Amino acid sequence: MYREITLILFIGLVAWAYQALQPPPPKICGSPGGPPITASRIKLRDGRHLAYKEHGVPKEIAKHKLIFVHGFSCSRHDEPLVSQLSLEHVEELGVYSVSFDKPGYGESDPHPNRTMKSLALDIEELADQLGLGSKFYVVGYSMGGHAVWGCLKYIPHRLAGATLMAPVINYWWPGFPAKLSEEAYNLQLPQDQWALRVAHYLPFLVYWWNTQKLFPASGVVALRPENFSPQDLQIIQKLVHKQDHKQGEGGGNSARSIRVDTS
Repeated sequence: MYREITLILFIGLVAWAYQALQPPPPKICGSPGGPPITASRIKLRDGRHLAYKEHGVPKEIAKHKLIFVHGFSCSRHDEPLVSQLSLEHVEELGVYSVSFDKPGYGESDPHPNRTMKSLALDIEELADQLGLGSKFYVVGYSMGGHAVWGCLKYIPHRLAGATLMAPVINYWWPGFPAKLSEEAYNLQLPQDQWALRVAHYLPFLVYWWNTQKLFPASGVVALRPENFSPQDLQIIQKLVHKQDHKQGEGGGNSARSIRVDTS
């Protein structure tokens, strides 16, 4: 009898732990109970939808065509390049850009098995469906920089150029000098160092780590002011009104993004 009770309690504990580690199911835009579709979207080969937003001159007459990849906790609305230029400058430069919601953000469908390669191929398909030609520019901001690395590795033949804006790095990438990576890693808040360790060594715990209350979770996810310069904080205040657009998957998408970018 004692063994049976112990076994039942153990099974119950395992079931509870499994549930605690799983992010909630995503709310798909346009599905019953999900958010409405308000963005322009393309349908990818695998059936997923990618939401996008165009800026600048019409692509048919553009001299330069670029794809902008947003960072963590952002969306297609956070394109800081062409959208911030005056109409006069845009027309003078003949520049067109398209920003898009990465899988699981905004109004793009989630991709549970997303990798750097799959995102690069999504970008290539976006360019093809929008008719951007054989070559285009890619710009990645913050965590969007990983998408640019993916494009350089998997679709270099499609790139006219690539730009990294304040890119987030993976501290375990072997291409960086070990001492430099260690020095940069140690500049972070202790709780952020632990969050990255969990993401790298125990990726299945990422969602739990960022939602539990026993230990301090990621200061980046929580937008802790200690992580930002005074100039950063001024910009963040201007972006607060856009936060509703950032993630269609909530914490589940945050966890998935962190796992991909620290693997």
